[in-house]
Amino acid sequence: MWETPELPFPVESRARIAEISKQGRRRAIEQAKRSRFFAGKLDHINLDHLHEPEEWAKVPILTKDELRAIPAEDFHDVFCVGPRNEVIEFWRSGGSTGQPLFYPRSFNDLRLAREGFRRAWEAAGIKKGDLAHVSFPLGIHPVGQVYCRTAQQMGVGVNWCGAGNSTPSEVQVDLIRTLKPTVFCGMASYGLQLAQVAERMGFDLANSSVKTFLTAAEPVSPGKRERIEALWGAELYDQFGCTEGSFMASESSYHDGMHYWTDMFDLEVVDENTGEPVAEGENGILVFTPFWNVEMTPFLRWETGDYVSYIERGATDGPLSVYPMIRHAARTSGFFKVRGVNINHADFEDFMLRQLAINDFKVEVAETETLDSMTISIELGTDAFPEETIDVLKKQVRQIFEVSAEVEMLIPGTLEQEFQLQVKQQRFIDKRG
Repeated sequence: MWETPELPFPVESRARIAEISKQGRRRAIEQAKRSRFFAGKLDHINLDHLHEPEEWAKVPILTKDELRAIPAEDFHDVFCVGPRNEVIEFWRSGGSTGQPLFYPRSFNDLRLAREGFRRAWEAAGIKKGDLAHVSFPLGIHPVGQVYCRTAQQMGVGVNWCGAGNSTPSEVQVDLIRTLKPTVFCGMASYGLQLAQVAERMGFDLANSSVKTFLTAAEPVSPGKRERIEALWGAELYDQFGCTEGSFMASESSYHDGMHYWTDMFDLEVVDENTGEPVAEGENGILVFTPFWNVEMTPFLRWETGDYVSYIERGATDGPLSVYPMIRHAARTSGFFKVRGVNINHADFEDFMLRQLAINDFKVEVAETETLDSMTISIELGTDAFPEETIDVLKKQVRQIFEVSAEVEMLIPGTLEQEFQLQVKQQRFIDKRG
């Protein structure tokens, strides 16, 4: 019988977390050995020494491409370990870096996964009596509906809005105006779009009832944070989760990084080429292993595709201080190479968000008969001067990113309609090959 632990939050000490981690690693390996996918891949692992870095490093890192190679109709029988008749629901991976996958969840998987989400609310100081406007996508992608479920379990009121394809953005602004939520919960990029819609509707979002802005699913650069907090008049809390696990980390009120639930998920930050651990504060790939919610899907050393850095201790001396921190830098898929120049999506997005005359944008790279072309599509604010804004943007892109770009001006609201059909907004589109 699979033991279902109660997980107090926060854990009383880092020493206790080390004990839980040692036990959790063994559980994860034992569960994975039941999977056909791992047959013969873990026989060399000494279960009594998994707490030692050298032994744990013998466990192969698992990537999404390996799971995508399994035919969809065979996925459960090849990778999963729980019986089909115990599947309560499926969770869809984001699909922002390729073909999405669908993971079965048992009742106990859900119970333990919800604990990660509950902690995210608590870490941001959200309490019974607050009202949350949840604009994450609702449906088989879990983030929105599990945010809502856990909030209600805590006595936090919820407006189940979903993204713009569930509830049109104009309606969402009107709901914020009339229902007066204290918390907005959604992707940072959609929060920026709602701010544009509110401006067009003549609603002063910066002086609304919303005082806390919870976001996840995409990196939050300093420029994006600064712009959101100014437009919303709210304190932003960056949070982090992964469909293969659950919600895993949240900022505290110090906003110096996201405290990571190391009593629920093993944490590694490794060099993307060697797989070796990187030094504290250096960027590497986040690799994690769920300890508890693995009744159906036995993820081991899962490569998330996220660049993060590891921080042993943050500024807080409160209850969250028992958890180390990660800082989200970028997605591994977040690069263009244009005419020999590498352009980091996160850097470019931060640059664009500091262009206050520009409300929204997307970037497309395409092949031509000569050199590759780069086109930036923009929507301007009501007070912007189009010709001047375009000239300045072209000049700054050449100076900062060393590449020339064409600029196309769109009617306000065009990108909102395009993005609302996507689980995660695709602002950077590579049409080559």
